[in-house]
Amino acid sequence: MRAIVQRVKKASVQIGSEVKNSIGRGILVLCAFREGDDEKKIKWAAERISKLRIFRDLNHKLNRSVSDEKGEALVVSNFTLYGNCAHGTRPDFSKSANFQTALPMYEMFVRELNKRVPTKTGEFGGDMTLEIVADGPVTVVVDN
Repeated sequence: MRAIVQRVKKASVQIGSEVKNSIGRGILVLCAFREGDDEKKIKWAAERISKLRIFRDLNHKLNRSVSDEKGEALVVSNFTLYGNCAHGTRPDFSKSANFQTALPMYEMFVRELNKRVPTKTGEFGGDMTLEIVADGPVTVVVDN
């Protein structure tokens, strides 16, 4: 599993002309899955992401998590995170799990993260527009 976690002041996901979900202060999580990802890896990622110390404390150090801040998470599936750009100019997405394999992993990840942080989603496999107000910006990669 691979996730890009971005600290946000607010974020929303739109499908067509309708806003599907939005959050205030918290994290935007773009996530992708590959063959071989399992329950253990997904639970580890949810736990790690919920505890990432990417929010500032009173001394302006990155010592607080989205959980500490009582923030929210917006999770958006993004199979292109496994795009390999080593050869040519068209990324190779063959490392990404196919739709049928990735969907239950995505659903499990959302459930696990929601146990730790209030979590909203986009539409798995959907064509979405994201509106992001980055905070910092602070962006990290979680790869498992």
